[in-house]
Order: sequence, then C-alpha cells, then structure tokens
Amino acid sequence: MPFINGIELCRRFDMEVVEPVLTDTYPYLSYSSALMGPGSEVLGYDTEMSTDHDWGPRVYLFLNEQDIGYSDQIQGSLHARAPERFYGFPVDVRMSVITTVPKFIKGCLAINRDEPIEPVDWLTFPSQSLLEITRGAVYRDDHRVLYNLRNQFDYYPQDVWLYLMASSWQRIGQEEHLMLRSGFIGDELGSAIIASRLVRDIINLCFLMERQYAPYPKWFGTAFKHLKCSDQLMPYLWIAQTATTWREREHAFNDAYKHLSKMHNGLKVTEKIPNDVSYFYDRPFKVMNGEGVARLIANQIVDADMKLLAETRLIGNIDQITDNTDFRKINGWTDGEGQYARTALKKLILAKKKEDH
Repeated sequence: MPFINGIELCRRFDMEVVEPVLTDTYPYLSYSSALMGPGSEVLGYDTEMSTDHDWGPRVYLFLNEQDIGYSDQIQGSLHARAPERFYGFPVDVRMSVITTVPKFIKGCLAINRDEPIEPVDWLTFPSQSLLEITRGAVYRDDHRVLYNLRNQFDYYPQDVWLYLMASSWQRIGQEEHLMLRSGFIGDELGSAIIASRLVRDIINLCFLMERQYAPYPKWFGTAFKHLKCSDQLMPYLWIAQTATTWREREHAFNDAYKHLSKMHNGLKVTEKIPNDVSYFYDRPFKVMNGEGVARLIANQIVDADMKLLAETRLIGNIDQITDNTDFRKINGWTDGEGQYARTALKKLILAKKKEDH
C-alpha cells in the first residue's frame, strides 16, 4: 500500500468512518473534528518512517462542555464500527481523542481558557505547543469553535513579538564576539560550539521576523528551509556551522548578518540599522552589535508589563530560556507546574515595578 501522509489519511478516516458513526448514532450532537496536537503529521513532515509509532488514522473530536459525557459512548461506537485496517494501516480508535476546547488548551498550554491571557503569559507557551494548536487540519467545525481558537493563537501579539525579537538579537550580541575571541586564542572547538548556538539563534530570529512559530529541534532545520529567507541565509549558516577555522566562521556570520539587517529594516519596526558589520572595540574581528539592535526593538514596546520586563531582562520566552525537553514539554504538566515559569516571569515584572516606585 503506498504511503499516505497523515493529514490526508486522517481526513479520509474522519469522512469515511467517524462522520458516519456520529451521524447515524448521535445526530443531535454538534462537534468539531481535526488533526491537531503532537505528531509529525500535524506539521506535515511525516514519512513512512513515522508509521512505526504513534501514527495512524485518528482524529480529535471536540464536544461542547455539556456533551462531554457522551465521550465513552462515542468511543465505544467507533470501536464497534471502525475497520481493523484503513487504507492498509492498522486502526486503533484509542488514538482518537474526544475532548473539549478548554481541556485541549489546558493540556497544550497549561492555562485556563476562561481566564484572560496576559502578554507575559505568551512567554510561557512553547512555540511547538502553539504549532500543535494552529497547524494540522480542521475537518469539521460546528459553530466555528476551532476557527476562533486557531485565530486567537495565530501568532504572538505585537509587543510579545517585539520582545522576542529583541531577546533574540540580545542573545546574538552576547555571544557573537565570544566565538571570535575563543577562536583567536586557538580554541577552535569552543569557537565551533558557540557558532552552533549562534546559528540556532539566527534561525530562531528568522522564524520571528517572518512571523512563523518554530517547531521543536527535530523539525527546526526542515521548517527553516520553508522560510522565505532560507535560500539566501542557508549557505552562510552552513559554512558557519561546518567551518574548521574561526576566520571562516567570522566571514560567514558577517555575510549572514548583512542579510539579517536588510530583513530587519524591511520590517520597519525601528529606525534603520547599518547593513554592515563593525569592529568589536579595538579587537581584530567584526560583529553585528546584536545588543544595540535589541535595544532599538525593545524601545518600541508599548504594553506596560512587557516594557518593564524588557527593561529588566531580555530573557525571551521558555524556548529561549531553556532547551531542556522535559521543561519545555508543557503537555501533561500539572496545574502547579504549569504556573512555574509564568510566576517566575511575573516576579521579574513586580520587582521592576517596586524598584521604579
């Protein structure tokens, strides 16, 4: 049987199996169905290799709060009528999730949908989790509940976006000269390690500048190839990543920085920045001065709390603060764990407010 990508397979499963079951047995229910949540197929990156685990015909069924009591009955009906194999792939109806929108959001982002989302809350949402809400495919959407949900989380609010871009430039500015300094004293390994960190930060900045959520590491480079800037930047970043000498890395990053400055100026969020690099103090190597760009962007933030946070710390969001997988995988956190990162960020804001008064 030829491979069918997950989005299409699940669309057929919804249309040919799930819809008939619900129409015949529960015609009075309104609901939405989609392929969302975790899984390479949600991002459209699944291949035949993906089929060896956690992959197959499935859907997310979203019921209204007052109808969630039907979930066990629906699961039983699907189990009774679903075939053992569907287009050649084994069927496990337990892979289909029956939930509500508030429960789904709590599982993805560890927030209560009934409470207002403050700008600082967005910094605690892993970008992969935001992709799990906004990517995939919607197959049916009674009362447009999924449309409204995906529209709400379509992208970061303006001031959050500015804060994250400023934080990315800050990260670049903090380490761009360290890569050169370590190479200058003969530590090529140390220089290469820092170069890899810079490549990652630049790619993350590119996602932000093109207003796209970045996926988790497995698909980070794959998704980058789909950005508009990829063709121009990829050759420079690949040289920076694979170079054996610090001078090669310097030249590659300098070329990349020139293109980044053009991209930044095209956004028109600050005054124009130079499209060339400059010497780092009196040292024999050149940098982009990322921290200077960060300050220009941070000055454009309007929201009071985000502005205070930018003045206190340009630490970015949870993805920029840590690359620890267990910490970033917010799915499945308890209520207490889900509040941890949010509380830490808000403490920074409160500390700055007290300082100002």
